[in-house]
Amino acid sequence: MFEVKGATFEINGKPILNPIDHSFHEGKIYGLIGHNGSGKSTLIKLMAQQQPVSQGEIHFDQRPLSDWGNREFARQVAYLPQHLPSAESLTGRELVSFGRYPWHGLLGRHTQKDKDAVERAIALTHTEAFADRLVDTLSGGERQRVWLAMLLAQGSRFLLLDEPLAALDIAHQIEVLALIRKLCDELSLGVIIVLHDINMASRYCDELMALHSGRLLACGAPGDLMCDSTLEAIYGLPMQVMKHPNGEHNIAVAQ
Repeated sequence: MFEVKGATFEINGKPILNPIDHSFHEGKIYGLIGHNGSGKSTLIKLMAQQQPVSQGEIHFDQRPLSDWGNREFARQVAYLPQHLPSAESLTGRELVSFGRYPWHGLLGRHTQKDKDAVERAIALTHTEAFADRLVDTLSGGERQRVWLAMLLAQGSRFLLLDEPLAALDIAHQIEVLALIRKLCDELSLGVIIVLHDINMASRYCDELMALHSGRLLACGAPGDLMCDSTLEAIYGLPMQVMKHPNGEHNIAVAQ
């Protein structure tokens, strides 16, 4: 479990993230929503040990993040940044294999257990058909699935995903989010994901956290946040919530 206790972040004395208090559990998808610059990526970077909190604390398994070594932490928590590093000249399978680095280091020899973990991650993400192709030749959706496979090969209990849908068209967004939902349910993973599309977030997440100007504005089940006044406060423009034509969930549209 993650526990964020009054965590803040500032740069040169300017607050970027005001005190946040929240707990995150395995087996759920938490969607971080809000306008650009609201603090979503900052919060997820703090939780991923990418930058230290200015005040307050973040605990994982009842231990402050500062007590966790990098490789020890990576065995429990996997992070996918917004801007992915280059995977030039790597095949999908080679990229997925990098997920085993917390267990051996980047140059360690892989055991049969490692190879099995890689193949299992490839199977779970249905990337067998292009596992031996160069990552740079894959479509956006295929590439994101390979990166997710790398996180799964890492064997972590929590996935921290910073805008994994940013460069994808609507079809691939649905494909990737449906896969994340399936993996969360089947493996009881905890997932914290930064999303811009409120309708995607409400459809696939168990809980939404809305940030505005570095503050936690609203938090709760998607149905609790999907109302006109709350969404207008989050996004700063008139919104209307209506029933989806299939009748299963609500959708929001800007007026």
